[in-house]
Amino acid sequence: MGNGLGVLSVFKYLNFFSENYHILAEFLGVEAHLPLLQVILPVGISFYIFQSISYTVDVFRKEIEPESNYLHYLLFLSFFPQLVAGPIVTAKEFLPQIRNPKSFSEIPLAFGVFLILLGALKKSVLADHLANTSDFAFSHPKDLSPSFLWWGVLSYAGQIYCDFSGYTDIAQGSALILGFRLPENFRMPYLAKGFSEFWTKWHMSLSGWLRSYLYIPLGGNRKGGFRTNFNLMVVMLLGGLWHGASWNFVFWGGGHGLLLVMERLFFKRKENPSVGSAFNASFIFGYVVKLKLVLLQLFTFISVILLWIFFRSPDFTVSLCYLQGLFSKNGIITIPHAIFLSTAWCLFALVAGHWIGQKYFKTNAEMEERLENLFRSEWKVIAFGALFSLAFIAIVLLSAKGQPFVYFVF
Repeated sequence: MGNGLGVLSVFKYLNFFSENYHILAEFLGVEAHLPLLQVILPVGISFYIFQSISYTVDVFRKEIEPESNYLHYLLFLSFFPQLVAGPIVTAKEFLPQIRNPKSFSEIPLAFGVFLILLGALKKSVLADHLANTSDFAFSHPKDLSPSFLWWGVLSYAGQIYCDFSGYTDIAQGSALILGFRLPENFRMPYLAKGFSEFWTKWHMSLSGWLRSYLYIPLGGNRKGGFRTNFNLMVVMLLGGLWHGASWNFVFWGGGHGLLLVMERLFFKRKENPSVGSAFNASFIFGYVVKLKLVLLQLFTFISVILLWIFFRSPDFTVSLCYLQGLFSKNGIITIPHAIFLSTAWCLFALVAGHWIGQKYFKTNAEMEERLENLFRSEWKVIAFGALFSLAFIAIVLLSAKGQPFVYFVF
C-alpha cells in the first residue's frame, strides 16, 4: 500500500506541493530549491492505485484470502474496460468473479450491448454537444452575460454526468459481455434530496471506497459529533485532492464536506414529537412535507452545480471570476439562439432520462430485469433489433465533434 501511495504522490502531487512550498518560502523570504518533475501522468493512475490499496487492506482485514494466482491479481488490477476512468472495483468484488467464471449461457449479452449503446448515446450525443457550450462559457467568463454563464454551468453539470456515466455504462457493458459485473456508479444523482444522498448516487464506487478505507478507519461516526464532522471534512478534502493536485479540487471537496457537515447539524434532527398525530396526517401537512423536499432538492442541485465551477475551471482565479459573473451585469455577450437550442434539447433529454429512470429503472438490476422480460417475449427479435437499430442510428446522426472523456485525467 505504501508503494502505491508513494507512486501516486510522486506522479500526481509532488509538483503541486513543491510549487506551493516555493510560494510560501518566497512570501517568508526563504530560499527554496525543491525539484519540479517533468513527467507525464499515467492514465488512470488514481483508479488502479485505489484498487491495489483495496486488495492490501482487504487481505490485512482478513476479508479475503491472499490471491495465489498472480495472473488473477494482474487481471484485477488491469482489467481494461474500467481501467482509465472507473468505476473503482475492490478486490472482494472482482477476484471471486475471476475464480468462478461464468459460462457463455449465463452472460447477459443483450443487456451488455444495451449498456454500451446507452453509454455511447450519453457521451457522443449529449455530453459532447453540452461540452461546446460549457467550454465556451468557461473560456470567456468575463465577457458573458449572467444568463449565458448560468447556461454554461448547467451545461457542464449535464456534460460531466453524461460523460462520466456514459463511460461507466460502456465499461459495465463491455465487462458483462466478457462475463464480469462491475459495480453501479450512478443512480440519478441530480434528484438527490440532500448531500448525503447525492454521494450515494454520484460516483458511488469512489464514495464507497472512501467510506470503507478512509472514513471508517478514521472512526466514522463512532466517536462523537465533533469527530464525525472532522472525519467528513478530512474525507471530502482528500476526495477532492484525489481528483487532481489543485486548490480548485481542494475547495470543491471542502465545499462538499462543509455541506455534508451542515446537513448533519441542521437537517438530520428528529421531528418534534409534540406535533399532534392528527396534524401529521392532515392534508396540509402532506403538502408542507412535499414542499420541504422540493426545496431541499433544489438547494442540493444548485449547490452541486455551483461547486462544479471549481471542478471545471482551469484555476482558482477563473473560478472566482465565473462565480462573480453569475451575479453581476458586467458581461455583455448573450446566449446565441443556436447555442441555446443545441443545449436545451440535450438538457431536456437528460431531465427526461432522469424521470424515466426514477419511474421505471431505479437501479441497473431493475433495468436488466425489465429488458430481459422484454426480450423473453415473442417479440424479442423485433424488440431487440428495433431498439438497438434506433440507438445506433441516433448515435451516428446526432453525434457532436468528439471530446476526450472528462475522467481520463484522473
